[in-house]
Amino acid sequence: MNNGTLKQILLITDGCSNQGEDPVAMAALAREAGITVNVIGVMENDLIDEKGMREIEGIAASGGGISQVVMAEQLSQTVQMVTRKAMTQTLQGVVNRELRQILGNNRTSIEELPPDERTEVMEVVDELGEKSDVEVLILIDTSASMKSKLATVKESLLDLSLSLNARLGNNRFAVLIFPGKRKQVEKLLDWTPELELLTSIFPKLAIGGITPTGPAIKEALGYFKKKPSWRGLLTDDDQYTEESM
Repeated sequence: MNNGTLKQILLITDGCSNQGEDPVAMAALAREAGITVNVIGVMENDLIDEKGMREIEGIAASGGGISQVVMAEQLSQTVQMVTRKAMTQTLQGVVNRELRQILGNNRTSIEELPPDERTEVMEVVDELGEKSDVEVLILIDTSASMKSKLATVKESLLDLSLSLNARLGNNRFAVLIFPGKRKQVEKLLDWTPELELLTSIFPKLAIGGITPTGPAIKEALGYFKKKPSWRGLLTDDDQYTEESM
């Protein structure tokens, strides 16, 4: 199998969208483009209401990803878990498709293999998870209710960077926020392997406004098409750009 590139959108939010396209429909478009959409709902001394919970689960299901709702203090561990689990889930899907081509209808998934064969296949999946290149586009909700949670979001993303950079494969990240200061969705960090650049940018964030989750996912889809080559990212420091708010 070719290691390939695993593409993910990681949406971090604490509420319902209230502007623009349907985020569930946008997540379905992402899945069609080979991009997994994962959603983390952040709570802090309060609950995400039923509508918000349905939306979080709906976006992840439509995007072929994982959803998780956690308290703010658990965010760091959850971001790493969701990202890693989504990588494994994506690779298992690839392996299952190859198994169907090789074995026909008799065995159509890893779970249907005999225990010994299943163990061997999962070892391959784990190895691919360590060696595959990974692209994670992070969407951060910066509406008013997220103000007290953004410091935790920043720390969790730095921990994610450390976790993924321990892999053998290449990693690169981009960060978009919604709403932006001048428009619904704005770039916070361009494609880079250095997620720690967020440290200098986060204090400049403007908090408040609507929650255009659908437009944010739509913008993310286009952003995957705009990314420079891996070679450019790895050889030219000038490619690592940031945009202050």
